Amino acid sequence: MGKKSFPRKLTDSEAMAYAKDIRVSPQKLNLVAQSIRGKKCEDALSELMFSKKRVAGAVSKVLESAIANAENNHQLDVDRLIVAEATVGKTVVMKRLRARARGRAARIEKPFSNLRLIVRESEESA
Repeated sequence: MGKKSFPRKLTDSEAMAYAKDIRVSPQKLNLVAQSIRGKKCEDALSELMFSKKRVAGAVSKVLESAIANAENNHQLDVDRLIVAEATVGKTVVMKRLRARARGRAARIEKPFSNLRLIVRESEESA
């Protein structure tokens, strides 16, 4: 018997990579994701390489994974790939306490994020 196969959610010219629990707030991650949306993949990789943001390294790993998925799993042309979507999601928040004056405590929240990148093969030749 086995399970039924689900239909593919992406089109044939798209590939995806997903990273869970990146140790940075969604707001900071979205700043980096926003800078690469809609760009060619090689331009996005070079921008991430020279970015001063700490999370740019994690985003470039996910982008390289999406490019590898496109090339190896879906036989797409690497030179014609663009970053179609870069979606940031909020996930768990670690809560810690910090001792304050007069026996009180302050909450420290350490957020985590998810990142979903979709690369698409563009129609025009590069």
